[in-house]
Amino acid sequence: MFAQRLRTWRYVFNTANLPEGMTVPPDAVSKWLVITRAAVFTMTITSGLIGGLLAVGAEQLRGEVTVQWGYLALAVVGLVVAHAANNMINDFFDMTGGVDTPGYVRALYAPHPVLSGWLTKRQLGVAILIANAIDLAILLVLMAARGPLVAAFALAGLFISVFYVAPPISLKRIGLGEPGVFAVWGPLMVVGTFFVATGEIPGWVWIASLPYAILVTTVLFGKHIDKIEPDTALGIRTMPVILGERRARLVAQVLMVAFYPIVIGAALVGWIGPWVLLALLGLPRLVAVLRTYSRPKPESPPQSYVGWPLWFVGYAFIHTRRAGGLLILGLLLNAFLPIRLPWLAA
Repeated sequence: MFAQRLRTWRYVFNTANLPEGMTVPPDAVSKWLVITRAAVFTMTITSGLIGGLLAVGAEQLRGEVTVQWGYLALAVVGLVVAHAANNMINDFFDMTGGVDTPGYVRALYAPHPVLSGWLTKRQLGVAILIANAIDLAILLVLMAARGPLVAAFALAGLFISVFYVAPPISLKRIGLGEPGVFAVWGPLMVVGTFFVATGEIPGWVWIASLPYAILVTTVLFGKHIDKIEPDTALGIRTMPVILGERRARLVAQVLMVAFYPIVIGAALVGWIGPWVLLALLGLPRLVAVLRTYSRPKPESPPQSYVGWPLWFVGYAFIHTRRAGGLLILGLLLNAFLPIRLPWLAA
């Protein structure tokens, strides 16, 4: 029985959905993994780890900073809880704003917390408050250690999280959702984690935060390309709606490619160690995803496809997971098995 539950949890964590044909009600863990959309937490964990490992590398290679591991761990936990709150906030406001309905894309690719009958609107609101209360406690601890700048990072992220969908701003509706995600998963998460871990922010860290921010933005681009038709009908002007599908697919391709030269350049000038060049092993996956983005979405899903009517987002996520994982591996090796390029050894 427990082994079956483990398989179910793994499936849910990988797909953000319940196993096909599941007839019994989901257990509490499966239910909350779906409600919080835990399948995408890997992107947040990766951003936090990038910030932390950049700090460890700066300590090991140049003695530039000193890392406090406890604060680093607390920061990553806080980021994951904030991501869970963000996903629930999006569902809450999209539902109350009339966007999420039984026939809209959100309720088709995975169960919606309220529309599925799993939670009432009030229970979803309480879950959001609990997640934010946990993050507030973490914020107070980190502010006591690092000062008010921690609050600036946290509040900027909260602002984008809430007003991504919430009125009166609703960034998603005016083509600013994608830049907001870029800011959160790059400068705010990566640089913020680096600062919490070390109490310092060298200038190069801002540049080093950009490659993974670009990758996460391609995931949102893919999701919004998948939703162009229903979003257009609802007057939601995401960036792909503004650009049109063909141009949006091209922009997503350019962004995916842009990850690599920035990583290479940061390594060649010595901001981060050369092990990050392992990220180039992600190029075969990139080529496959670029091919998918060069063609329109198929009329119907392939056999056993999970997540339809979403299409492009899944491919962008697979590439992001592969390239981000290789970047993490390179940063780990930079931190604990450092080497120097010959022209930087002096």
